Amino acid sequence: MGKVIIDKMAMQRALTRITYEIIEKNKGIDNLVIIGIKTRGVYLAKRIANRLQKLENVEVPVGALDVTKYRDDIEHDSAKETPTVVASGEDRVSVEGKNVILVDDVLFTGRTINAALSAITELGRPNSIRLAVLVDRGHRELPIRADFVGKNIPSAQNEKIKVSVQEIDKRDAVEIVNK
Repeated sequence: MGKVIIDKMAMQRALTRITYEIIEKNKGIDNLVIIGIKTRGVYLAKRIANRLQKLENVEVPVGALDVTKYRDDIEHDSAKETPTVVASGEDRVSVEGKNVILVDDVLFTGRTINAALSAITELGRPNSIRLAVLVDRGHRELPIRADFVGKNIPSAQNEKIKVSVQEIDKRDAVEIVNK
């Protein structure tokens, strides 16, 4: 276990702030789709969508995206089928002409986001794509930055940011752990 830098309440506040910023920058929630990058980004995306529903009284489609096929820094089976963005119930979520909010837990080198952008553009042509992350830890290898950030956490290369979510890990927290 590492040092907790974001507890449950701080995580809730960060996601609420991100939700308000999304409404402001999008000038409402018309034509909005939220896509979470598997795995923890999906749960954060659903939480943001729930907050949007409570604030705007409109259900925003939420999809889950697996970017493994598009990663250039890990081994994968390139024979996988084309990507899909699915909501609960396995219904496809269209990105064509939509304002997409891409959600991930930690922004680090930018390679996951680069893979996600490749996957999304293979699915269709959105009107816009904005990035929301719970934690931006720096150390970018690609020119990618988040539009919505819960917390900037400068970290050393030998440290790991571990995000825990209630849905998987039975608690909400962000920790710094030495590798």
